[in-house]
Amino acid sequence: MKVTLVGINAKFIHSNLAVRYLKAYTEDLEYQCSIREFSINDRVERVVEELIKEESDVIAFSCYIWNIEFIKAVANIIKVINKDIEIIYGGPEVSFNGKDFLENNPGEYLIEGEGEKTFRELILYKLELKKDPNREEDSYLRLLLKNIKGLYYKERNKVYYGGIRSNMDINDVVFSYTKEEELNNKIVYYEASRGCPFGCKYCLSSVDRKVRFRDIEKIKSELKFLIDKKVRLIKFVDRTFNCKESFAMDIWKFIIEQNTETKFHFEISADLLTEDEINLLSKAPKGRIQFEVGVQTTNNEILKNIDRHVNFSKIKEKVEEVKKLKNISQHLDLIAGLPGEDFQSFKNSFNNVYTMEPEEIQLGFLKILKGSPMSKEASKWGMKYSPYPPYEILKTNKISYLELIELKKVEAVVDKYYNSGKFNTILKYFISKFNTPFDFYYSLGMFFQEKGYFDRNISASDYYNVFLKFNCEKLKENNFILREIIKYDYLMFNKKRGIPNFLKDEISKAEIKSIKEKIFQRGFKFEKNGYHIEKFNIDVLNFINNSNILKKEIYLVYNHNNDQIVQYID
Repeated sequence: MKVTLVGINAKFIHSNLAVRYLKAYTEDLEYQCSIREFSINDRVERVVEELIKEESDVIAFSCYIWNIEFIKAVANIIKVINKDIEIIYGGPEVSFNGKDFLENNPGEYLIEGEGEKTFRELILYKLELKKDPNREEDSYLRLLLKNIKGLYYKERNKVYYGGIRSNMDINDVVFSYTKEEELNNKIVYYEASRGCPFGCKYCLSSVDRKVRFRDIEKIKSELKFLIDKKVRLIKFVDRTFNCKESFAMDIWKFIIEQNTETKFHFEISADLLTEDEINLLSKAPKGRIQFEVGVQTTNNEILKNIDRHVNFSKIKEKVEEVKKLKNISQHLDLIAGLPGEDFQSFKNSFNNVYTMEPEEIQLGFLKILKGSPMSKEASKWGMKYSPYPPYEILKTNKISYLELIELKKVEAVVDKYYNSGKFNTILKYFISKFNTPFDFYYSLGMFFQEKGYFDRNISASDYYNVFLKFNCEKLKENNFILREIIKYDYLMFNKKRGIPNFLKDEISKAEIKSIKEKIFQRGFKFEKNGYHIEKFNIDVLNFINNSNILKKEIYLVYNHNNDQIVQYID
């Protein structure tokens, strides 16, 4: 019997942890199991073709809100091509209302909740049946199938359920990555604990607040394996990684001690960080650790509405302490459309988070997940949301559909300009010209909308040129100073492309020769094709360091081989 486990990832560089768990947990059974991974950017037809070529008896899909419609399309076509291929569904998107899903979609089985043990028992049943297909009506086999907890199965178009399966011992989970896998430069997902101690109403983790922790020594051994495989980034999927201080400290200490280029990403609750943890984190090599902090809103009343028992002032205090370490990247999340939060409140939340200067700000939009406490309260807050995955909020009694659409535009420009880190000097210039940071990004987002930039592809250089047009049309200001600032940021990240015409300043060969001689006298060594000299008409470095704008001719030497080094020549 051959089974293909299918992961449809959000991006090509991602890997699917769930399908690997299932394969690892059944490695000792006598069946052929393969893993195929695709992304939602693949064509449905290509995925179908690849899966049909596998010639599997069973195809199992790992289902999430971002891939369920894609999976349904693939499953339907597979059944048209070969009705004898059996289909299994599993994952959070199909776990809440499994009976309804299986009744309305092609397929024979659906695994609810944690899948390792259920999948293993189903494979054992299939192997027993494979010995003699005529025994399908055998009372022993029927009892075997009927008693598989956590399984929905279809017989003669009727769906049956084996009952709720209790949570497994997390230390029974088998490490899912193999020596044969090519993981170099990949993003790998890793689980050190399951569950979350908190009860945020929008989250499925609120249904069961028990947290189960894996054995520390086993974790260290597995992480060492991934480090040796030169994985680019290990993203811990733990819902609140630092909910148990001793556990988090032990793993962080191990990671800090490693000699590796691998980076590690954790979702944490910043308010729980202790002095001991921050002291330990201060020893981490720069860039080794990344934190994702779910702020969601800075309005304490809204936090109460979602049963999120934290205080923003405590989060702010801890985020700022981590920022002072200067070695850890922080990604802060906000959610628009929360119950009771209006446009002004969200604007305030954005401004509060922006002043903390995290490396990234993610503006998300509330998803009303099936089975979450929020889904039961939707009418109370006047919530209307899409009936299609990912069930995103459309409006509430406090924020309109059009206001949420405007926030989508803000989200797009924040992600492009702020989160990329490639426009910092330009952003500094503009923020000072608006009442609040939000006002700037709102104005820029609306400008993008007016010009149709969201509806077409624009070049890398055009993303800079936009600011000259924005400055003229919205602020009615001369572009002389701004042009110099744009040129500085552009060359920091695009040195080898050459400077676009709208930023060019002609420098004579005599000027270049004179500047090179001065630089050479100061000990700077020129590598062939390894540098770029640019003339500026303002002291741009003075603006960066002191916010002063001085009209003055200077030359900057950009080193192609080191993005951090800029030689300043008077």
